[in-house]
Amino acid sequence: MSEAPKAEKRPLETVQHGETRIDPYHWMRDDNWQEVLRDPTVLKDDVREHLEAENAYYKAQTDHLEKLRDLLFQEMRGRIKENDSSVPMRDGPYEYYARYREGGQYPVYARRTEEGADEEIMLDGDKEGEGKDFYSIGGVDVSWDHELLAVSTDTLGSEYYDIRVRNLKTGEELPDQIGSTDGSVVWAKDNKSFFYVERDDHQRPKRVKHHLLGDDPSGDRLVYEEESDEMFLSIGETASDAYMVISLGNGNTSEEHLVPLDAPETAPKLVEARKSGVLYSVDHKDDTLFIHTNADDAVDFKIVTAPEESPGRENWKDWLPHTPGTYVAGVELFKDWIVREERFDAKPRIIVGRYDRTGEHELSQDEDAFSLSLIGWGEFETDTIRYAYESPAQPAQVFDYDMATRVRTLRKTQEIPSGHNADAYVVDRIDAKARDGESIPLVTIRRKDIAPNGDLPVVLYGYGSYGIYIDDDFSSHVLSFVDRGAVFAVAHIRGGSAKGRQWYLDGKLEKKENTFRDFNDCAQALIDEGITKRGRIVGYGGSAGGLLVGAAVNLDPGLYGGIIGAVPFIDVVNTISDGSLPLTPPEWEEWGNPITDKAAFATISAYSPYDNIRAGETYPPVLATGGLTDYRVTYWEPAKWIARLRDEAEGGPFLLRMNMTAGHGGSAARFERIKERAADYAFALDILGLAEAEPDRGL
Repeated sequence: MSEAPKAEKRPLETVQHGETRIDPYHWMRDDNWQEVLRDPTVLKDDVREHLEAENAYYKAQTDHLEKLRDLLFQEMRGRIKENDSSVPMRDGPYEYYARYREGGQYPVYARRTEEGADEEIMLDGDKEGEGKDFYSIGGVDVSWDHELLAVSTDTLGSEYYDIRVRNLKTGEELPDQIGSTDGSVVWAKDNKSFFYVERDDHQRPKRVKHHLLGDDPSGDRLVYEEESDEMFLSIGETASDAYMVISLGNGNTSEEHLVPLDAPETAPKLVEARKSGVLYSVDHKDDTLFIHTNADDAVDFKIVTAPEESPGRENWKDWLPHTPGTYVAGVELFKDWIVREERFDAKPRIIVGRYDRTGEHELSQDEDAFSLSLIGWGEFETDTIRYAYESPAQPAQVFDYDMATRVRTLRKTQEIPSGHNADAYVVDRIDAKARDGESIPLVTIRRKDIAPNGDLPVVLYGYGSYGIYIDDDFSSHVLSFVDRGAVFAVAHIRGGSAKGRQWYLDGKLEKKENTFRDFNDCAQALIDEGITKRGRIVGYGGSAGGLLVGAAVNLDPGLYGGIIGAVPFIDVVNTISDGSLPLTPPEWEEWGNPITDKAAFATISAYSPYDNIRAGETYPPVLATGGLTDYRVTYWEPAKWIARLRDEAEGGPFLLRMNMTAGHGGSAARFERIKERAADYAFALDILGLAEAEPDRGL
C-alpha cells in the first residue's frame, strides 16, 4: 500500500465558551465505545476499515525494517534470562515467588516451604493464557490460611478483570466468578470471604463489595460506593494486616476508610473527610495510625500519627515534620521499624529507623543517577527489608538488609545472558537550564568510546504528568540504541516529581506549558552541551508522555528528527471536555475542567496537540501506536492525530500502528511486548541513520 489512507472528513462543530471548534475526524469515535471495550467485534465497519488500512500502510512503509525488527527482537530477547525467577518472599509457612519458563510468555506463580523443598504451582500463566489473543493477570491473592487463591484476569485488554477462586489443596476451581472488577482482592480473616472493587459501564472503579464464597455475586453486599466521578477508588491492606483500606483520591484530594479484616461486616470507618488540596494515606501499627500527608502546607509531605480510635485531623501529631526540598515519597511500617523513601535533588534514598526516631540511618549511592526502591515484604514482624538498586548502566541488584545489624545480603543480580559490561558505558547528569531559569535534571547514557561531537543521534524520553517519577533505572532494551552509537536521555521535567511535589505542581493546570517547554529545553541542552544538533533527536513518550512529545513538536517541529507517541493522550480538548469518558472527571484536577472553566478551556486549547498542528509546516516522521480496547487513551486519539497530521502538515511520513486485540499496555505476553518495542526502536533507528549500524557491547 503505497498511498497513505485519506480519512474522510465529517466535520463536527462544537461551541464551547463562545468559541467554535471543528473536528473533522470525530466520526472515528464509535458511539458504542463502552461495548467495544467488552466486545471489540462490534466496532462499526467504517472505523474498522480505516484502522485496518492504517495498519496496512504502516506495514508497507516499514517493510524495509523487517530484518532490523527481527534483529532487535533477538537482541532484546537475548538480554533476558528466560527462565528467570523473583527472589522468594517469606509469608507465614511458605516462600512465594513468580518465575518464567524458557520460552514462556506468562508468569508462573508458585510457592515452597523452604529453599530446596518441592515447588507447588498455584497459577500457570502459560497454561491459562494458551490460545487467547490477549491474556493478562491482574492479581494473585492468597487467603490468610494459605489455602485459597483469588486470581483476576483480563482477556480483552480493556482492564475489566474477572475474579475466580481456586482451592490450593485440591486444585479445585470454585464456582465463584465475578466480572467487571479492577482486579484487586483483599481477603477477610475468616478465609471465607473477600473484598473487591466493581467497575461501572464507564470503566470507573465505583463500588467496594464483600463476597462470601458460595454466594451468588449478584447479591454481594455493598460496602462502599463513591458517588463522585472525580475520585478514583482502590482497596489495600495495612502493614499490620488489621484493616482493609478503602482509598479515594485524585491528584489533589484524598480520603480513606478502614474496615477491620477480622470483622468484615463492620461499616467502614472514616479517617478524615476529604478536603480539597489535602492528600493523605494511612497505615497502622498497634493502636496508632501513621499518616503520610501534605496537610498544613507540607508540600513535600510529612508523617503524622493519630489514635486508632479517633483518627481525625484534630488529633494528628507530627512524627516527621515537613522539610522543604526533601520529598517524602512513602513510608513502610514493620513491628519494630519504620522505613521511608525520600528524594532529594532528584536522587532517591531509603531512611531506616525506630519509631522513637533513634538509630535513623540512610541507604543511598554516590552516583549521578540511580534507582533505589523498596520491594514489598510479606511479613510485619521482621528485621529485614528488601530493596533494589540499579542505574542506567548497572543491571538491577536485589538486597536483603538487616535493619538491626545493618548487614546487607545480595540476593540476586539481573543476568544478561548475551553479556553486559557496565564499564563500557557512561552515565551523566546534566542540569539543563529551562527558559525561566529552573534547572532540569537530564540523565544520559552512551558508550564510553563515543565522545560527544555535536552530531550524535539522540533518543529523548519523557513523561511529565501526574507527579510520576521516572526512575533512573536499567533498561536492557535501551542498549539497542546505545550499542549502535546513540545517546539515550531521560528528561526529568516539571509535571513529574523528580524534585518534589512542587516540581509536579509547577507542571499541571495553568502551568502545564512548563512541561512541554522543559522537554524542548532539555533537547536544546543536549545541543548546547555539544552532544547533538537540531534534527538529530527522536522524541519518545507514551500515554501522557505522548501528549508531551505531541505538544513539544508542535512548539518546534524542526527540533526533532522524529517522534514516537505510544498510545498518546493527544486529543486533550475533546477528551477532557467529555465527562462520559472513563478517566475524564478524576483528571479535571490534573488538567482543569474546560466544561465549566473558561480559563482552563483556553489553557488546554492552547497546547492540545491535535488542535495545534502547524498547518503547512514541515514535521518530522511520526509513529503513533494505539490499542483498540484501551480505556485509558481511547483508540481514536492516535487515529485522529495521524489523520490530521497527514492532512495539515508537510513532511512525515505519519504512521499509525493499531493493536486490534489489546489495550493500553499492548500485548501482555512478554515476547509479543518485546516485538512491539522492537518495532518502535526500528522506526527510531531508521530515522537516526542507524538501521545498518553494528552494535558494540564493549565486551
